[in-house]
Amino acid sequence: MRTYSYYPGCTLEKMAASYHASAVESARRLGVELRELEDWNCCGATAYFHVDEILAYTLCARNLAMAEKEGLDLAVPCSGCYKNMYFAGAHLKKDPDLAEHINSALQEDGLQFRGTVRVKHLMEVFAVDVGIAEIRKHVTHPLKDLRAAPYYGCQIVRPRKDHEDTEQPHFFEDLLSAIGATAVDYLPRLRCCGGSLIVTSRRAALAMVRDLLQHAVDARADVIATVCPLCQVNLECYQRHVNRVFGTAFAVPILYFTQLLGLALGIPARQLGIGTELVPAAPVLSRV
Repeated sequence: MRTYSYYPGCTLEKMAASYHASAVESARRLGVELRELEDWNCCGATAYFHVDEILAYTLCARNLAMAEKEGLDLAVPCSGCYKNMYFAGAHLKKDPDLAEHINSALQEDGLQFRGTVRVKHLMEVFAVDVGIAEIRKHVTHPLKDLRAAPYYGCQIVRPRKDHEDTEQPHFFEDLLSAIGATAVDYLPRLRCCGGSLIVTSRRAALAMVRDLLQHAVDARADVIATVCPLCQVNLECYQRHVNRVFGTAFAVPILYFTQLLGLALGIPARQLGIGTELVPAAPVLSRV
């Protein structure tokens, strides 16, 4: 049994509950325990680092220090949370003065950041640590005839690690192939979905969503698979807005990669949160 500290982040509490459920269920089938951090706090999301950098680093450092206390690597499903936590840990290891300043605040909780924890996106836990070959062994219900567009988004490959191809990654495609699906060639797979731009410049963000959806349709994708709750929301929740603004008729299901993985592992759809999406996936999945 592989065990990780698990940081679900704020969105998996409510908006992305299906991501949380499918992550935990799929991990269990693969012999992985995701042990949720007790009393975790928000990572600061996108905006806080531009509002108060010191406090933003402190928020991330507190979560990292709790994981260090457990002596476990930290698994993070949200790409934004992953980026914040990864960069915070890397920056604090390079800036001992800042780390000392933040540790003085963490003492109030009996915590200390030492820089020993490794931060991993949940996709990395499955695709690298568990491994594609091992996943393939556990597949009982291969998703034959399902054409899935792997959408990495712009954040999961931003923390550049040694020997990792951040320009042409293929781990998402490898995972989809392992569970029997066809990973379609999806040109904008590393592009931004618009993120929080939907708040400040809605039409520009909707245009970005439209382009992503159009590429999926052109590639004859049945679903778009994502690794990030913010990407999932933008691509699913705003399809109706895109259709109204641009005169399109998109109805593309947006599912988390853990939901597709769970189906291939034989986990019932309801346990994976399938059926709660705004753009129904049932018509597509019924053919698989």
